[in-house]
Amino acid sequence: MPEKRQMENVQDDNDFSRGSIASNILKLAAPMTMAQLINVMYSIVDRIYIGHIPHASAQALTGIGLCLPIITIITAFANLFGMGGAPLCSIARGGHEERRAEKVMGNSFTMLLLSGGGLMLACLLFKEPLLYLFGASDATYPYADEYITVYLCGTLFVMTSLGMNNFINAQGFGRMGMLTVLLGAVLNIILDPILIFGFGMGVRGAAVATVISQAASALWVFQFLTGKKALLKLTKSSMRLDPGLVKEITLLGTSGFVMSVTNGTVQIVCNAVLSRHGGDLYVGIMTVINSVREIITMPVTGLTSGAQPVIGYNYGAGCYGRVRSAIKFMSIACIVFSLAVWAVLFFEPRFFLHMFTPEKELIEAGIPAMRIYFCGIFMMALQFAGQSTYVALNRPKQAVFFSLFRKVIIVVPLTLFLPLIGGLGTNGVFLAEPVSNVVGGTASFVTMLITVWPGLKEDRA
Repeated sequence: MPEKRQMENVQDDNDFSRGSIASNILKLAAPMTMAQLINVMYSIVDRIYIGHIPHASAQALTGIGLCLPIITIITAFANLFGMGGAPLCSIARGGHEERRAEKVMGNSFTMLLLSGGGLMLACLLFKEPLLYLFGASDATYPYADEYITVYLCGTLFVMTSLGMNNFINAQGFGRMGMLTVLLGAVLNIILDPILIFGFGMGVRGAAVATVISQAASALWVFQFLTGKKALLKLTKSSMRLDPGLVKEITLLGTSGFVMSVTNGTVQIVCNAVLSRHGGDLYVGIMTVINSVREIITMPVTGLTSGAQPVIGYNYGAGCYGRVRSAIKFMSIACIVFSLAVWAVLFFEPRFFLHMFTPEKELIEAGIPAMRIYFCGIFMMALQFAGQSTYVALNRPKQAVFFSLFRKVIIVVPLTLFLPLIGGLGTNGVFLAEPVSNVVGGTASFVTMLITVWPGLKEDRA
């Protein structure tokens, strides 16, 4: 009886149709934001330490930057089935369809394992031509090869920890989700200097530290989702693939997948164009800029991720007024935070560059590049808010369209053509991002207000 009463209390606490919308979102968003920031530390800490390797820092840092598209593609598949399944899980839980929610979670796990295995083999087979395609030179390829070869061996750990942690958060256990990545990040921070400098493993040591850390996080997630505390449990029966359910998960997850894949595509195009117009130095600058972008967008990602289960649950329960309130709170908070971040980046770019490298040439060239690249960052908040609303309400077509619109239709062509206009050169590459933020962010958010907002006026009886 006490155990049953305790489980009922947990279910009540995780009932998002009750209490303050802001507190429900923040209850999830605070630990999820921390989790997102900690998760970024896996790769960021690697780059910080690698950027300070004696006599090879710039080339080693550039080598790691060349691996980012492959890492982004792996993240894309984790998003495809993790972020695709979690909103469906929230909607089913809001409608009190627990068996369907567990089936969604189990099918997502199976697809994560299958896609992870295929990715690992494909990337290991084609890593050399891929890295040269991404802008590697003979000087930077050895560093990229050392890192990615080891990293790929831990693909299944990455897929499990990133993908399945969404289902811990979808059940309302935000703190437990935060502990998943905290465990791995702390291990990574401890192991990095030991393996890179203590054992003299250099770039390879950073990759080994990351794989060990991700393995620990994956084990933590698996144990929780199969244990007694989880409201929805991962079981063998739930892992049997249901083609119809896999299709639903994939359709909804395509938005997050496309966002990640297009990010990888943009990284590839940027590296290639920068390598042609500015050489390895500017590829290194883009590596730092990508790292800073990951850090500053994580709070926004954490907030929108925290809002999605609340929006999805209330939508499933027919509480449309609460859905509107959640969208309002999420949007305003994202805009305010992004404006504050833009101001900090404009006035203190040198601080962020110093985090990753001591090399004066890279820092001096990086300051104007960062100011150009981030000048429209506050408009990205609108893209995040609109995109997250589409995903939470199971509107995959709109979510996918606006992912493709900003990156593929706007950023990639601008990255290719702006450097050729008026002698912009490398500045043209960095200018493509703010233009896409303004156009893409406005289009996504305004369309959401026109197509989604009017249908959320009255609660369902």
